[in-house]
Amino acid sequence: MNKIKHGSPVLFYFNSSKKWLVKISKKESLHTHIGMIKHADAIGKEYGSRLTTNKDKYVYLLKPTMYDYIMKIQHGTQIVYPKDIGYIVARAGITSGQNILEIGTGSGSLTSFVAGIVKPRGHVYTFDVDEKFMKIAEKNIQRAGVLKYVTQHKINLKTAKKIPPLKDMDAALIDLGDPWVVIPQVRKMLKGSGSIFAICPTVNQLENLTKTLTENEFTDIESTEHILRTIEAREGKTRHSFQGIGHTAYLCFARKAFFERGSKKT
Repeated sequence: MNKIKHGSPVLFYFNSSKKWLVKISKKESLHTHIGMIKHADAIGKEYGSRLTTNKDKYVYLLKPTMYDYIMKIQHGTQIVYPKDIGYIVARAGITSGQNILEIGTGSGSLTSFVAGIVKPRGHVYTFDVDEKFMKIAEKNIQRAGVLKYVTQHKINLKTAKKIPPLKDMDAALIDLGDPWVVIPQVRKMLKGSGSIFAICPTVNQLENLTKTLTENEFTDIESTEHILRTIEAREGKTRHSFQGIGHTAYLCFARKAFFERGSKKT
């Protein structure tokens, strides 16, 4: 039986918009609009059980998934949402044991999700330049329980004269305002047929990026947008939700190839 202990992560779930992600501590309580929830009351219970608050409302004690960690992540920058992450992981073929390069750590949402997939034999090497955001990302990655599978680098690949000695990366994930600038450097770190995914908020970025990818011998180039619409499913009155996550970013995918234009690129 999977029982909750002191220090266990728990998602107190009331409904789809009211849920709280906590680390159980014997002496702490959570004060909410539906009443007070004593952490100690959760200890010894099985995940999936429910507790009643002092206002006679109940919450379910759920085991947090990586989705929960991402949606409750501390934002330092705009996060990459699960609706986009799912396609990135599937399209790039990211699996356990792979080594992943990430340019632009941001708040660490994509970092955490991918690290959770490639562990325990794989690793994520992530690069950023803002120390403040890097500290926020580290806390988020640690909270998600995957810090040992992530290495953070404070290096600006746009201007770095010396590229870190990373080779044969399985995939590269880029979240920058001008992703095309780092494509030559990223190519050197990717294995043949290795995937690139760049996250672009605007169409102009896609145009510049696609041009640079072709110039640097990438193929299978694809740009997509993913819209998620939730459904309010209730007997006799099911309809689509009036709230949802619309446009977040455009995704550009490509694979490293060798066009054999005279001298072979690395």
